[in-house]
Amino acid sequence: MKKLSLFVSFLLILSTSIYAQDVIRLQECKSVTIQTQVDSLKTLFAKDGFVVLKEASITMESEYEMPVIVPLQQGSLYNFVFIGEPTSRLYEVRMFDWNEKQVVYQKKLWGDIDGNIISYSYIPKFTEFHMMRPVQINKKQKKNLCGYVMLFKKTAPVAVP
Repeated sequence: MKKLSLFVSFLLILSTSIYAQDVIRLQECKSVTIQTQVDSLKTLFAKDGFVVLKEASITMESEYEMPVIVPLQQGSLYNFVFIGEPTSRLYEVRMFDWNEKQVVYQKKLWGDIDGNIISYSYIPKFTEFHMMRPVQINKKQKKNLCGYVMLFKKTAPVAVP
């Protein structure tokens, strides 16, 4: 009987500790500077025949990646854009395929031309989910950094090399 009550007590403690852990939730953010850049990029990509598939403003914490999972189709041309807080000193985006193989890595530093914007094109070899993981480092502001992610897709067919 003691073993049973000890086991029940253990389960109760375990379940309490599991529910007490912090959960990362996506939260929107507002930045006039970033919104101006977003609007300009949407216009620019639309002129080149791209449509927006996904976009989101996200509140980020310095030095913490924010995973973004998207389904991509084999042979289609995509362009991924990450815009970070203009006061951050470093911006990185890594993209992984379904097998967790890194297929893209981009890095920008504060002071680079369009330093807070990372944009790259990608044509997947397989139809599968991919994960983009943007991160920014800001020494002055550790929390509540604004970031913006966009995924564009070329509307016209693309010849695969």
